[in-house]
Amino acid sequence: MTILNRALLAALAATSVTGCTLAPDFKLPGLPIPSSWTTSTAETQSAPAADLPWWDYFIDIRLRVIIKLALGNNRDMRVAALNIERARAMYRIQRADLLPAIDLAGRQNAQRVPGDLSQTGEPTIGRQYSATVGASWELDFFGRIRSLRDQALENYLATEQAQRGAQIALVAEIANAWLALGADHELLELARHTYATQQKSVELIRRSFDAGAASALDLAQARTAMERARADTARYTAQFARDQNALALLTGAPVPEKLQATTLSDFITAVAELPVGIPSEVLTRRPDVLQAEHALRAANANIGAARAAFFPRVSLAGGAGSSSLTLDNLFDAGTGAWTFTPQITVPIFHAGALKSNLDRAEIERDIQVAQYEKAIQSAFREVADALAERATIAEQLDARRKLVEAANESYRLSEARYRSGLDSHLVLLDAQRSQYAAAQELIATRLAEVSNRIALYKVLGGGWK
Repeated sequence: MTILNRALLAALAATSVTGCTLAPDFKLPGLPIPSSWTTSTAETQSAPAADLPWWDYFIDIRLRVIIKLALGNNRDMRVAALNIERARAMYRIQRADLLPAIDLAGRQNAQRVPGDLSQTGEPTIGRQYSATVGASWELDFFGRIRSLRDQALENYLATEQAQRGAQIALVAEIANAWLALGADHELLELARHTYATQQKSVELIRRSFDAGAASALDLAQARTAMERARADTARYTAQFARDQNALALLTGAPVPEKLQATTLSDFITAVAELPVGIPSEVLTRRPDVLQAEHALRAANANIGAARAAFFPRVSLAGGAGSSSLTLDNLFDAGTGAWTFTPQITVPIFHAGALKSNLDRAEIERDIQVAQYEKAIQSAFREVADALAERATIAEQLDARRKLVEAANESYRLSEARYRSGLDSHLVLLDAQRSQYAAAQELIATRLAEVSNRIALYKVLGGGWK
């Protein structure tokens, strides 16, 4: 065995046992946010949002069916799933480079020699046949291929987290669209009821006007209120249709009417509150933050590949088979042939390209650090905003309900005083407007309350399973 062969065997053994790369030791940056939020709510939830599947959180069976339908039909989810498959294929490609590539080749080499060049003076045709099994392998002494494999793996994991984040966003968006459909349907029914009431009021005042008991101003004011309610009816009819279209787009298929919300449900979610003193570390479980972390790890691994490019690359190539001048004798005894081509490539001069490539890799790592920190900060703000709204939403809702009660009582008293002739129709009309506006504001506040629960669940990273 020659010295070269011994050296190559030693290198092969060393490559098979080592797993090190030239990538820097990875360490996540510290969280650039406070340790917890200053605003929190009562502790009524036993499991973190990230551990609670969406089907355990959303309790309305109609909404569950729509979400399940959307997860199978939504085109954005299909793209996200295909992106995962693409990233997984790229990882398999990089991982395969660590192993020898083996190919089977068959070849025929035919050559015609003109008579002027042949020894017999006659043109001749020579043929040669060969069948070879060849192998090639780069010995990854300095971890270049392993670094590229690690980079591909982290990119794949980042894509997987992106898909999970897209699913959470889709579930939340569908829930909000479904709620908006119910809220706008309630507003439409309120506008229809108000319009019908105002029509009756106009008819009564018209009869009073004809009898000389009401003024033209009273009739004009009543008609103004009626036409406003009619305009609201038309507006909410169009909005309800747009809500149906938006829900169908998110679902990726027409939504059966029996699954559509006709009222704004206050019991859409199983969990109304969140634990006291939520630690900010829960943000590291959000898919978008995990995606940024995997992107940072991929950039760190790429530095290892850029560093390894400064060192020699050793590769082995060889083949074994048989060769013959005739096809019939290709596999006869004595036709064996083999080749062995070790190669070492040492970078000497690349006009600064290798150093620039390393600088680029390090800069990309620094960019990913900044993006990871920004993802954490953005996530913290989203949760803080949702908690800030949560802290006052119950008080707002209670105030709106009491406002509706007061407006209803005010309208009842105004109507009684108007019929008794104690108040003008203008006072009654003002009470009607206040009652109508208070009912609209209550619906909007109820929508904001349930939407806030969905928002909290989303920003805390739950519901992707």
